Amino acid sequence: MSFPEDPRVAESKNVPVRDVLAKLQIYNLTERSGEFFGPCPLCGSEGHNPKSGPCDRFNVNIHTKKFLCRQCGIKGGDQIAMVREITGKTFPEALELLCGDLSADIDPEEAERRRLKAQKKAREAEKRQNKWRQGRIDDARRFYARAVPGSRGVVGAYLRARGLPLDEIPTALKFLLDHPYVKKIDGANVVLHRGPCMIAPIVNWQTGEVMAVHQTWVDPNPPHGKARITHLEVDYPAKLVCGSKQGNFIPLITPEGADTLVVGEGIETTLSAYYARPSELQNAAFWCGVDLGNMAGKMLKVPGQQWSGLPDMNPEFDAFLPPPWVKREIYIEDGDSNAKRTRALMECGLRRAQALRPGLIAELMPGVRGFDLNDVLNGKHKKNTEGQGDDGRN
Repeated sequence: MSFPEDPRVAESKNVPVRDVLAKLQIYNLTERSGEFFGPCPLCGSEGHNPKSGPCDRFNVNIHTKKFLCRQCGIKGGDQIAMVREITGKTFPEALELLCGDLSADIDPEEAERRRLKAQKKAREAEKRQNKWRQGRIDDARRFYARAVPGSRGVVGAYLRARGLPLDEIPTALKFLLDHPYVKKIDGANVVLHRGPCMIAPIVNWQTGEVMAVHQTWVDPNPPHGKARITHLEVDYPAKLVCGSKQGNFIPLITPEGADTLVVGEGIETTLSAYYARPSELQNAAFWCGVDLGNMAGKMLKVPGQQWSGLPDMNPEFDAFLPPPWVKREIYIEDGDSNAKRTRALMECGLRRAQALRPGLIAELMPGVRGFDLNDVLNGKHKKNTEGQGDDGRN
């Protein structure tokens, strides 16, 4: 026998988020870009460093009604769940609160007990996360310390296979002859592959410390391109990052006295720009930004726009920032992914850099639709654009 759903359920899910927060007497959240954010109603700002800016660990989306605390872990997908998580009320009590005129009547002792419990949970989660993060950084440093200079191994062959016959291998690039490719599958670490691997350091420019490594497994057989890695008929990417990449970079080429910095998303893209550089960039530095998200940082959400291209300047959202000696920064746009999203993310990163480095000249080198710069360097785009006229290019 089925019973009809309590009509208050639908009514509760139509209560605006702003009204729910008022009923819960939560008034210290900031509204921006379709979200409320601020200290968590349970764990507060426990462990937050005030020097990094306002605490925004708790978020509620005004439209989807989803909420989450990234510290103590409370989360849910609607107004009823929010009331239950924050107050500890039963399902019927939550409906009564949301559909009635009264604000939450939370027993002070119960509220304090839940607050202390949430703060303890948040501290434990932060401790576990920091321990895991430090372990990955330690692994990355150990890998790079063991690695052999790239000039002595497969690095040169791999770069030549990618159309990059460089006169000198960047000293940052090293390799390990028999490096394991490890992935967590069903909760267990599994070695999917072993073989030669190009190792690149991901560095904090302020301290010079290696914070992570970028790993590219190389096919041991000529022409020594990327290794093919499969497990149970599933293909895996030949590249992995180990460590803490956020806000850091791979220093490929840094001439003395450089004041221009060219940044690409991948190692091959960046080295392609270096290999084909015009005379005006002969003394420029060429660094790899590791990935698009690291180059862009968090993008501001603007109503009615899918990708605003504007940076969210909250200092907690870490991203790559050029050193003070950089007077001109050039981002290389790859054309092998969503063109509008890629352009918006790169503009976001450049605008962030200009906001934090007054006077910085920021430029975007446009890509060719459907291809990254390494493809363009090797002429792969011509096969697809012949006969297409201007429509074949981005």
